[in-house]
Amino acid sequence: MKVTSLPDVERARARSVAVGTFDGVHLGHREVIAGADSVLTFEPHPVSVVAPQHTPKLLTTLARKAELIASLGVAELIVIPFDAEFARRCAQEFIDDVLVGALGARQVAVGENFRFGHRAQGDPALLSADTRFRTVVHPLLEIDGEVVSSSHIRGLLLAGEVAEADRLLGAPFQLQGLVAYGDERGRELGFPTANLVPDEALACPGHGVYACLASSPAAFARPLPAAVSIGVRPTFDTGRGELIEAYVLDFHGDLYDQPLRLDFLARLRGERRFDSADALVEQMHRDVQRTREIAARPERGVAGAA
Repeated sequence: MKVTSLPDVERARARSVAVGTFDGVHLGHREVIAGADSVLTFEPHPVSVVAPQHTPKLLTTLARKAELIASLGVAELIVIPFDAEFARRCAQEFIDDVLVGALGARQVAVGENFRFGHRAQGDPALLSADTRFRTVVHPLLEIDGEVVSSSHIRGLLLAGEVAEADRLLGAPFQLQGLVAYGDERGRELGFPTANLVPDEALACPGHGVYACLASSPAAFARPLPAAVSIGVRPTFDTGRGELIEAYVLDFHGDLYDQPLRLDFLARLRGERRFDSADALVEQMHRDVQRTREIAARPERGVAGAA
């Protein structure tokens, strides 16, 4: 998939364009994108420019969004650098200059709640009234009586319900970053962990212990199961704030300063304080065993990985 910005877009062809922020590229977004050869999105999230105090925690970085959109068979991702100047454009300018002028849109697909232009004055009705292209308006997707939305998925993650979040996303929720140095408490307990520093701009599952798949191409060739703790380690007085600690099963090596990706599969338990280090170690052994079982399920595609 070709990734380009609006100023550099190829103008000599007609396009079927899906337009939206698409944070998370969840199942509802996928219905809007289906059949489009191009996707138009915005970076950063428009709310961070027009109402920064209401900026949501993002489900995906731009790189992850691009990866997910590419997996849907889209040929081109066009990224609009969203700033205060662009936010001042009226809705009709967006249609005339961007959709028609720059992209040559012959079909435009949006969700029914899509709004655009200065003060969000543009809506699907305005798009549908334009005869220069065909407009396809997708109703909001409902599953089990609940609208599939990025905000709903953020709430599921905060509650630790990663399996349900994964179902609505259509792919595992993912965190990634460079492995940082910690205080090596896990190593002392026999469970050396790779520590990730949470990105304040991104959504993160609530405190607890999770079964994940870990990927680090420079360190190991295929995804490995990982038991991941998110929280403040209440059994020990660390004073370090929130930590993301991944115990990668069957890996023996150094991950410091290496990129590590965690795909969340299921929540094992909540965070709790143990009376002793021995009691914690016993529970960690149970967590590791459950992680193996969950990661080896056939639907995970990694049976025998551990």
